[in-house]
Order: sequence, then C-alpha cells, then structure tokens
Amino acid sequence: MDQYIGLDVSLKDTAISIREDGKRIWRGKCASDPKALAQIIRKHAPNAKRVVFETGPLSTWFFHALTAQGMPAICIEARHAQKILHETLNKTDANDADGLAQMAEAGFYRAVRVKSFDSMLTRTLVGARNQLLRISTQLGNQIRGLMKTFGLVIPIGTGRVFDGNVRELLTGNDDLARIVLPLLEAWRDIRKRTADLDRRLLAVTRQSPATRLLMTIPGIGAVTAVSYVAAIEEPDNFRTSRSVGAWVGLTTRRYQSGEVDYDGHISRRGDNHLRGLLYEAATVILTRTRPGNESSLRSWGLKLRERLGFKRAAVAVARKLAVIMHSMLKTGEVFNASAGATA
Repeated sequence: MDQYIGLDVSLKDTAISIREDGKRIWRGKCASDPKALAQIIRKHAPNAKRVVFETGPLSTWFFHALTAQGMPAICIEARHAQKILHETLNKTDANDADGLAQMAEAGFYRAVRVKSFDSMLTRTLVGARNQLLRISTQLGNQIRGLMKTFGLVIPIGTGRVFDGNVRELLTGNDDLARIVLPLLEAWRDIRKRTADLDRRLLAVTRQSPATRLLMTIPGIGAVTAVSYVAAIEEPDNFRTSRSVGAWVGLTTRRYQSGEVDYDGHISRRGDNHLRGLLYEAATVILTRTRPGNESSLRSWGLKLRERLGFKRAAVAVARKLAVIMHSMLKTGEVFNASAGATA
C-alpha cells in the first residue's frame, strides 16, 4: 500500500512521520540532510506516495535534492499548513510531522511552485546588490551625522564628490579624521563591491532575451526585469496573466460574512521585493513626463490618480504592469504604448 510522509524541517534536525492506511506506522528524527532522509524513507516507506514539507529557508534545497533522489517531494504553503497544525494540543516537531503526514494522506494541502536553482541564483544576486546599496547609504548618512555634530556640513554630492568633500572638511581635524576615515574607507569598498555586482547584473540582463523584452516598457529597468523573470520563470506557470497580479499581492482582499461584505487593502502576499519594484516602476510611469514615456497605460493611471489619489493609482498601475509583463513574456511581443490600458 502507499505510504505518506510528513517532514517537519529545521536547520539541525528533521522530524519524520509515516502513515499508511489511515494509521501512523513509523516516526523518528534524523539530521536535516536530504540524502539521509531519502535513505530512511526508502527503508520505512518503500511505496512512498507523497513526501510533504512546508515552505522555509531550506525548502528549495530539500525539494530539488529529494526529487533528485527519486522522492515524490511536495512543498506546501506554510501559512495554510499552520492553521491546521495549530489545532494540536501540544506543539512539538513530532506532532507537526504527524499533522503534515495526515495532510499528505488526505490530500488537503496547497502545493507551491519551487523555483529552480538558476532563478534563486539570480534572486540572490539582486538581493546581495540591494543589501550593499543599503549599507552604503547607511554609512554615508552616518558619516554626515557624525560630522554635523562638529559643525562640518558635507555638501550635496555622491561618489567621488562625497569622498572629496569629506576629506577636505577633515583637513586639520586629526582626532575626528581618525574616527571618520575608517567609515569612509568602508563606504568606498562597499561601493566598489556594489559596482562589481552591478556589472554582473547587467551581464545577466544582456544574456536574457526575456529581460531585454521587458525593458521596452518605460520605467522598467534591469533590476525590475531580472527580478520579474526570476520570479515568474516560465509564463506557463500561470494560467492567465491576470493571476500574476494576485500572486504578487497587488489585489485587494475581500471579507464577506452574512450581511458584511467589503474590500480591504491589497493582500501583500508573495514576493515583497518584486512588489516594491513594480510599485517603483509605476511611480516612474506616473511622474516622469519625458518624451517617449507617453502611453495609454500612463494616461489610464493619471486618470485614476485624479479620482483615487496617487498611491491607489500607483498600486493599480503596478498590478497592470505585472499583467502586461506576463503577457509580453507569453507572446514575445514588445510593449505597445497604445494598448493595455483597460481597467
């Protein structure tokens, strides 16, 4: 008979529960190593039908490693699983594994698409670059704040201009220079590392026809295009283009119970970083008026801004961008400035 396995994964150990014909036949624990888990599953569940575990930091590695070992791995949405697992009286790893095994046997779960390692590598590149940019900004602000205390106001400027202004103001102030210059050197080094990642990101963009296609949209740059392609992977992963807006978390939530029925704020589910990039792109579309930026999408967004305000209009344009970009990837057509402006 078929066996159903639930895995409660943590960084160090993984709790295992195996069920067959409505009963638990074995449970235990082993190190969080997919190869070791595959050996245990083969030993205690030779006819494994489903191996279920929740989304988490190790889910991408576990899914691909277990699949490579021939295991029927299924990654399920942790937010939905927790609503069921929290019904148990005692919260333990073993009980969570039992609950996941029961969900696997009943088929009562929502599977999620696990991204490939190539997509995760691209997302890691974008994330590392963004982190360095944040650190660089924080260091620059820290240097400005420290020097203001001593009446040294750094003029507006970035890059070499900022570096030169700081060194010029520190001339003759050796005590303060011994404190600020190490921060300045760290700032310069981080900017250099950020530039290296920028070049890698641009190289990835040039090698991808999909990202070059998306960059034909005004307001969509290399970072947004690469992040979108890495998140979507294949257009066929979504049945319709409209579903992408909901997947990114840009559609409104609805609450209906009896006579109560209202729409709330956007769900904010899914990829936070991609949602922020789409919102920034929508802001550019609504605020930049340079030649070549005019489109029916922008005209539609400006009408919404007059009626609903800037923020709501930007969210609507961001959702529309997510839909249009998916449609472009699916058809292979460049952005049509006179189309795609319907609500």
